[in-house]
Amino acid sequence: MARFPFSAIVGQDEMKQALLIAAVDPSIGGVMVFGDRGTGKSTAARALARLLPPITAIEDCPYGCSKEDKARYPDVCGTGPLRKRAVPFVDMPLGATEDRVIGSLDLERALRAGEKAFEPGLLAKAHRGFLYIDEINLLEDHLVDLLLDVAASGENVVEREGLSVRHPARFVLIGSGNPEEGELRPQLLDRFGLSVEVRTPTEIETRIEIMRLVAAQERDPEGFEAEWADEDEKILKQIARGKKRLTKLEPGEDVLTDAAHLCLAVGADGLRGELTLMRAARALAALKGAKAVRREHLIAIAPSALRHRLRRDVLDETGSTARITRAIEELFG
Repeated sequence: MARFPFSAIVGQDEMKQALLIAAVDPSIGGVMVFGDRGTGKSTAARALARLLPPITAIEDCPYGCSKEDKARYPDVCGTGPLRKRAVPFVDMPLGATEDRVIGSLDLERALRAGEKAFEPGLLAKAHRGFLYIDEINLLEDHLVDLLLDVAASGENVVEREGLSVRHPARFVLIGSGNPEEGELRPQLLDRFGLSVEVRTPTEIETRIEIMRLVAAQERDPEGFEAEWADEDEKILKQIARGKKRLTKLEPGEDVLTDAAHLCLAVGADGLRGELTLMRAARALAALKGAKAVRREHLIAIAPSALRHRLRRDVLDETGSTARITRAIEELFG
């Protein structure tokens, strides 16, 4: 099935940058995308997942385990040979039950054979890939809590109905929503690594370009995908090189000092701001092929890393992005 190429998505540069950073360093903690409907949020996430090279997984494993996973979870992984498979991209429906998310007792096997067996849920299917939740701000709080805990630990533990199962569940959590339909609780929003604001383009040229590209894709999906294949291949190689460079890059004392000053200046809650800012700046430097993490990388990622961590200031009615921009100008010129 033809897809809309990631490289063909016009505008929304901050969202694309955040998704690429999450692909280079999944430990950043996922991406929250708030914005208008019909602005390419799910299109970009799906396009990135399909762009990534296939993973090597145990053939008959319901979790898509790697060889390293099998060593850690010998009781749940399969026993077959290693095979290539596409990077998982799992859509979590808004009405999903807890059983469907974390997994539950396989009732069919229990009734037919009298066996207690575990039926893996959406978290198992998303292992080593992406879990996408549209309108996450409308999701029940206990499910959001659960998802964020698993995303942080990389492991799903199920203790219920006489079952005791522990399986790997490492994925990039991508949430999207429209703020007009309800806000996400601040303490949950804070758990996301990056937060992106997406707006409907206001430039006439951009809107015309989007219409032209969508029409071309609808007219000849396969031909359109082939036309953008080289550009997507460049992005794929950029991600692969970024992953290799990541372990060789460490922010220096000057960058760490800048991060601490900026977080203090904007009044970011807790220390997640500094930690995410440091990791995201390093991932961006790796993505751009830089030999060192510099202030420019920190400034470029600061709005995404910090805008959802600011305390509300009743004396300052400007938005969080404007507060961050102002603090950057005051601190760094």
